[in-house]
Amino acid sequence: MDQTEAEQVLRDVGNSAGRPVDIAGAALALASFDHPSVDQEQYHRHLSELASDVGRAAGGTERLSERLDALNTTLVAQYGYQGDSQSYDDLQNANLMQVIDRRKGLPVALGILYIHVARAQGWVMSGLAFPGHFLLRLDGPNARLVIDPFHGGTQLEPHNLRDMLKTMTGNDAELLPEHYAEVSDRDILLRLQNNIKLRLIQQNNAEGAGNVVDRMLMLAPSEAGLWRESCLLNAKIGRLQAAIGAIQTFLDFDIGQAARQEAVALLQQMRDRLN
Repeated sequence: MDQTEAEQVLRDVGNSAGRPVDIAGAALALASFDHPSVDQEQYHRHLSELASDVGRAAGGTERLSERLDALNTTLVAQYGYQGDSQSYDDLQNANLMQVIDRRKGLPVALGILYIHVARAQGWVMSGLAFPGHFLLRLDGPNARLVIDPFHGGTQLEPHNLRDMLKTMTGNDAELLPEHYAEVSDRDILLRLQNNIKLRLIQQNNAEGAGNVVDRMLMLAPSEAGLWRESCLLNAKIGRLQAAIGAIQTFLDFDIGQAARQEAVALLQQMRDRLN
């Protein structure tokens, strides 16, 4: 897949209007920007093998617990996928090619693999809007399971989720229906890229972070905040024309008065720098 093809994959996701997409294929397209010379065919074959092996392990079962067993038997026991708790911030953990190569990654990257192979069986699986730690939901006609892809595909009960929530947001936190709500595939891919962007910013790599934001904008061109980020990152590395274009696009959105005044002042500063 060349860069033009990868960009088209991302733009197709951006135009999906929240519908499910080939989430693993899109994640591989994102990975290809950092490894443009690598043939993706081997990774697509691996995804197909995972799906076939899960299907054999499941044997047509209708029970959610047995479907989860089939997922974990294949992904964890057979192929050795695991969360990388020792080098969590390693950028490789958010690049699906390298996650497949290394058999370890971030919760969201491993979750994409789970989603891909589950949907290949015709099962209903989605990411959850749970704060701080990416979780999955496997749905059946009369039941649902919440799964932690980072910790061996463990099934989480309400008390586990409550404990996690309190650990991350404070002892006063309580589980709400919104914590069980599904997020779109596009939002999952944005979360994957956001992990990379934040780590690059921590490394003072504004150019790399700006490139990631460019990909995020292909996925979500209507996200006003991303255009502002693009402006700031491009300005930091001296790409003033790109920064000006980004902040002008930001101003086209329905933003608050304070944000608009700040953006107008920023636009004038950059124009002054050009003169």
